[in-house]
Amino acid sequence: MNKLAKLITLFGLNLLCFSATAQDAEMADAMRANGKIYVVVAIVLAILLGVIGYLVSIDLKVGKLEKRLRDKK
Repeated sequence: MNKLAKLITLFGLNLLCFSATAQDAEMADAMRANGKIYVVVAIVLAILLGVIGYLVSIDLKVGKLEKRLRDKK
């Protein structure tokens, strides 16, 4: 398994653990009633996609640098 897959798996398991411990539903019910929960979900998704995109781009750049170093030797 490559580094990126391990990182995504670890991140997913952490999110699963945090969601399992979240028992306070009063705030979520109030936000859902006002329709604000969708804004929160959209912002969290945007941040998550941005972080994943950044990690993928960094992984690709590091891979290119590693290949360039291997080719020089």
